[in-house]
Amino acid sequence: MSNPIRLVGSAEDTAAPAPRAASGAALREQAYAEIKQRIISCEFRPGEPLNEAQVSALLGIGRTPVHQALHRLEVEGLVSIMPRKGVLVTPLSLNEVLDMIEVRATNEMLCATLAAERAHESDLKAMREIVDRSPELIARRDIAGLAALDLKFHTAMSAASRNRVLADLLRSLHEKQARFWFLSLSDPQHLENVYQEHLAIIDALARRDIPAVREAIREHIDEFRKNIIRTI
Repeated sequence: MSNPIRLVGSAEDTAAPAPRAASGAALREQAYAEIKQRIISCEFRPGEPLNEAQVSALLGIGRTPVHQALHRLEVEGLVSIMPRKGVLVTPLSLNEVLDMIEVRATNEMLCATLAAERAHESDLKAMREIVDRSPELIARRDIAGLAALDLKFHTAMSAASRNRVLADLLRSLHEKQARFWFLSLSDPQHLENVYQEHLAIIDALARRDIPAVREAIREHIDEFRKNIIRTI
């Protein structure tokens, strides 16, 4: 998209009765979720200027919710808002993702260790059901579906760790890395590798084998790191 514009307020910013305010909150959430998904999936490409009016028309949502969503996404580091110039999708940085992978590796190993100790059978069943959906998505080359599945898998493992602080930290890291996942998963062989790596993690968790699950996590993250370096 081209011709970025200055973000300005509109008549929609005026006070509204309570029912309309609730509707406005829902529209803000919708705008936020839809713009974020387009950034994560690289439909809005890294480094691309965004025109607020065009984004509003594309989503069929008013300018004010779009304006507010973009400011929220700026806080998350997904866009940059430049006064009098417009909005830019944050470019990808290899150094940044390598830093995130470093932090993620340590915390994912802790998460897996705790999950091996604390997971209920229902947790393991949920994780296996998530991963069992992979072959169908791989066959269709459904990159968006596989990226969402990966997040669900790691979220389920975080839940099994019974540590909410750790789960929140890892979810944030996964979301920040999501754009890199879309690039990484464009490699057909990597799609199959991720599936096998997830199976290895579940099998180790089911055996309560802490050394094995830590090694499986280490290999899973290291393969992601190597594939990102090859891709970018």
